[in-house]
Amino acid sequence: MANHTRVICILVIALTAGFPLHASEPPKAALEWDLRLRHEQVGDAGSSRDANASTVRLRAGLRLAPAAGWTVLLEGEGVAGAGSYNSGANGKAAYPAVLDPTGAELNQAWVSWRGAQGGFTAGRQRIALDNQRWVGAVGWRQNEQSFDALGAQWKPRADLALQYYWLDRVHRVAGDKAINRLARERDLDSHLLNLAWKRGAQQLVGYAYLHDDRDVAAASTATYGLRWSGAAGNGGQGLGWTAEYARQTDHARNPADFSLDYWLLEPSWTRGKTTLRAGWERLGSNGMVAVQSPLATLHAFNGWDDQFGTTPAKGLEDRYLGASGKFGSGRLDDRLGWALAWHDYRADVGGLRYGREWNASLGFPLPGGLSGLVKLADYRADGFSRDNRKLWLQVEWRGTRALAP
Repeated sequence: MANHTRVICILVIALTAGFPLHASEPPKAALEWDLRLRHEQVGDAGSSRDANASTVRLRAGLRLAPAAGWTVLLEGEGVAGAGSYNSGANGKAAYPAVLDPTGAELNQAWVSWRGAQGGFTAGRQRIALDNQRWVGAVGWRQNEQSFDALGAQWKPRADLALQYYWLDRVHRVAGDKAINRLARERDLDSHLLNLAWKRGAQQLVGYAYLHDDRDVAAASTATYGLRWSGAAGNGGQGLGWTAEYARQTDHARNPADFSLDYWLLEPSWTRGKTTLRAGWERLGSNGMVAVQSPLATLHAFNGWDDQFGTTPAKGLEDRYLGASGKFGSGRLDDRLGWALAWHDYRADVGGLRYGREWNASLGFPLPGGLSGLVKLADYRADGFSRDNRKLWLQVEWRGTRALAP
């Protein structure tokens, strides 16, 4: 891993040093940071001990614009922690898991060029496609997920955008010191294609994600899908919807033979500052293998308790209701954000009731440009896993500052 990181850094620095700079136009530079303090508490009915994790994460980067259209980013990430919890790297397996290991890593190191109709990005980078159901950055965890990749974007018209990525490696949230080597990172040879058409409040996306995991052949899949989202009202009010269908098959060296369905239906209704939604998401199964999305931002789906990061072999149906909105007056006008959701989980094959879950959160501003968050997940098991509760208390400070030439 260390050699791979050195290669990425050397390539980015070498490319940056080679840019021709005009004397009258000094390079633009900016410092970026994201400091996040979090306390996470986990109560697992299957463990005699609760997990209590207090962690602080600093992500800091230097963004350069050495020439017209060109951008370079070098970004590091460090996590420190205290408490009793299983980070996946500290050997405290007797405690429930809180996957925020301590340590420092190179999070991003890339060079990009943007023109009138497209561009490219090369190096270690953050990738988030659509709602991150298939490919995302897992920004909720203190150590986010990043990719050694080559990406290209093309926008021939204002309403049409094409993205392509070749993935060489994924750096996972468990970090470089995870006891399980496969939880640290994976060697890949994956190709991602995403074509989006937008007209007004509606967007239609077609995608093909050919994921070849060189370390775990059984994780290699090909996923082809179509996603339609939109709103019928004006100004974001009234009826909205998301509908998505995908077909996932075995790919590359995967020893299994399968072809499975995924679909999502989510109507919503917005009035004023409040949105109500109902959803039905199905990750299909043939009874032995189920739809998987190992590169996704999994915390954002199927409940915040993270019971279904790996889809059970019998598949998953998630029927849910949710509400979210903003409130506040005076200086806090629309700056207080809340969310509430209820999930009912069942097997796709056999109909076994897995369990139910409540989620709730409240976000709020703090003095000095800080933001706060209180968040709760409460999973009640029926036929899958055990009862589990999680509580998060969080303060975050993000910023950027231009550097004088």
